[in-house]
Amino acid sequence: MPNQHRVGTGEGFAWLTWASITIALLLALPVMVIVGNLFTDSDGVWSHLWNTVLTDYVNNSLLLMVGVAIGVLCIGVPVAWLTSVCRFPGSTWLSWALLLPLAMPAYIIAYTYTGLLDFAGPVQSVIRAITGLGYGEYWFFEVRSLGGAIIMLSLVLYPYVYLMSRAAFLEQSANTLEVSRTLGYSHLSAFFRLALPLARPAIIAGLTLAMMEVLADYGTVQYFGVATFTTGIMRTFYGFGDLAAASQLAGILLLFVCVLIFTERYSRRKLRYHSSGLRKASQRELVLSGWRGIAALLFCILPVLFGFILPAGVLGYWSLFEAEPLTWDFLWLAWNSFYLALLAALIVVSLAIVLCYALRLRPSRSVEGAVACAGVGYALPGTIIAIGVIVPLAWLDHGLIALVKDITNEKIGLLFSGTIVALLFAYAVRFMAVSLGAVQSGLGKIKPSMDMAGRSLGLTPIQVLKRVHFPLLKGSLLTALLIVFVDVLKELPATLILRPFNFNTLAVRAFELASDERLVDAAPASIMIVLVGLIPVVLLNRSISKTH
Repeated sequence: MPNQHRVGTGEGFAWLTWASITIALLLALPVMVIVGNLFTDSDGVWSHLWNTVLTDYVNNSLLLMVGVAIGVLCIGVPVAWLTSVCRFPGSTWLSWALLLPLAMPAYIIAYTYTGLLDFAGPVQSVIRAITGLGYGEYWFFEVRSLGGAIIMLSLVLYPYVYLMSRAAFLEQSANTLEVSRTLGYSHLSAFFRLALPLARPAIIAGLTLAMMEVLADYGTVQYFGVATFTTGIMRTFYGFGDLAAASQLAGILLLFVCVLIFTERYSRRKLRYHSSGLRKASQRELVLSGWRGIAALLFCILPVLFGFILPAGVLGYWSLFEAEPLTWDFLWLAWNSFYLALLAALIVVSLAIVLCYALRLRPSRSVEGAVACAGVGYALPGTIIAIGVIVPLAWLDHGLIALVKDITNEKIGLLFSGTIVALLFAYAVRFMAVSLGAVQSGLGKIKPSMDMAGRSLGLTPIQVLKRVHFPLLKGSLLTALLIVFVDVLKELPATLILRPFNFNTLAVRAFELASDERLVDAAPASIMIVLVGLIPVVLLNRSISKTH
């Protein structure tokens, strides 16, 4: 257990325990609402869904998960091995460039490639101009399809597997690989028989994260017309106006998430892989020259090219030369997005500080359980959280409206469910785990003796936090703020469901324009999200560089 759990200098601060438990219960409320609505009567809507489209939702979601799983494994694992163990032309810069697709939201890359590959796009136009063929006279890949969604999601989600796999390969002892050579294994055999099995826990962890993102995706599958649980939840919520049926669909999606988490934990329940502590594999690089080096370079550069460079270049070109000139409306959208993301980041990080400091000062099972419970929302899609948020807030709003009317005979509007309060609540549930990880990591690096020294000088725990911990936590807090900021900026389904009337963000505007087939006009909002999304990628690369 980390040292910050054992400081125990919070005598007299029992309120921290209660504060952490209260925060955790509030953040767990959406999940409890979804579970509670599983057995609610939906006035026949659920029976209609069961008899008509539920099979499509299940089949398409499973096919999407299987396809993306194959895609991210076939891309992420080989490039992780090549950049961690092998040396070839460009391997140094490719090791960080392979992270760039993390900055590209899946729905934005979907819009971009649709504009390129659709019938009216430049690629098919050139084909028709060269061949003289017309519509229906030649075959071309249909990007708006389940296969297209698999490719788009694979291009932006492989970095999850790449990150985890590369870290595992870098930690493997070179002696293990040398022993394989003495047994007559080739480098390829050593990879499949030793390195890959040893890295299996890390690979499965990265794959699980990618699968959760697949289940959470809405913009890509909606735009491509693929019926999955996320699109079904939105259709049920908006089309039927039935919260109970939408909650029941969300409950099945929640079951998918739980199965993923359980499978990941079960797959490594008895696995214990330890490094010998000797030379790492990265200290004995395999030099690839000639055609092997060129092949490695091409294999590693293709994901970067198609996952970031090409779509970002197209978005930049559309924004500069083809999109409508920017107006005050765009600046208003940017302001909405930035102040909402900043406000959410400040709230989430503040709550994370309370939770982590309670864990440091008053370590107990209740506080540990509260911190674990508070971070569970990151595993849930935005659609589930949005449905779980709107139900209790709408109930609270209607109760307040009735109470005020009874007391004063005045009518008041929606105070929670129809305002950005609902959005901020959903963002706190969705992204608390990200902030908790950064703050816990920062506190874990501060020795307990620093707390003791502060207390011996007569400082209270709050004064120790302010005068000692905050200066030392600047880097961790800034990292948490930036990551939550960017995640909120990119979040689409929760924002679509919970945003107030006449309130738009860059993500929502890009989605609306793309849905109206105004792909070029959606480019400025999209490229803004992508550029801001580069910030956590740069931070992540710096962190990895310092570690290795």
